[in-house]
Amino acid sequence: MTKAEKELRQAIIDKCLWMNASGLNQGTSGNISARYKNQMLITPSGIPYEQLKPELIASMPLEGEYGSWEGPLKPSTEWRFHLDIIKSRPQVNGVVHTHSTYATTIAITGRGIPACHYMIAAAGGPTIRCAPYARYGTEALSQYALEALEDRNCCLLANHGMIATGTSLDKAMWLAVELETISKQYYHSLLIGGPNILTDAQIDETMKGFSTYGLQDPK
Repeated sequence: MTKAEKELRQAIIDKCLWMNASGLNQGTSGNISARYKNQMLITPSGIPYEQLKPELIASMPLEGEYGSWEGPLKPSTEWRFHLDIIKSRPQVNGVVHTHSTYATTIAITGRGIPACHYMIAAAGGPTIRCAPYARYGTEALSQYALEALEDRNCCLLANHGMIATGTSLDKAMWLAVELETISKQYYHSLLIGGPNILTDAQIDETMKGFSTYGLQDPK
């Protein structure tokens, strides 16, 4: 294992610990993956994050036998949509999946999130879609997630949780926080009569401004 790979494996663990400590996730319900060269590194199934060590992170090849893996522990049960996202979107280098409270609450209703705040532009468009329900870990769920992520950086999963992607692991976690925040804001706006929805043109304007806003990719 190279130094760079070990550092990325440790970064995955650190992000897992942080998202639970911050309240963005609970227990081992969430999972995180990252691209490393021609493989995907992903949290193992059902192991408390406090017990993780770099060598326990599972590795899955991006080419070759689909679903094969290496490591002492099997990959997360949600490995399929992680792998399919990273394989189909070369710009994605990190994927964060959580059962955060407000995003999951909105997802339980089966609805997406409209342009209730300009920060929705971080999702890549004027809406955050909600993928239809399918049982966790299934091919159907992965397909629904890919469809909900078309031209988007994040989505909700009906009766389940959320997915956030990024050009880096840091960017994916940043977006997961933003998604939970806008979910909370949307939820509360519904309690007092519903949100004022921004136009597509207003969101397009915001997206152009995002080229110099927030967490930027290294040059």
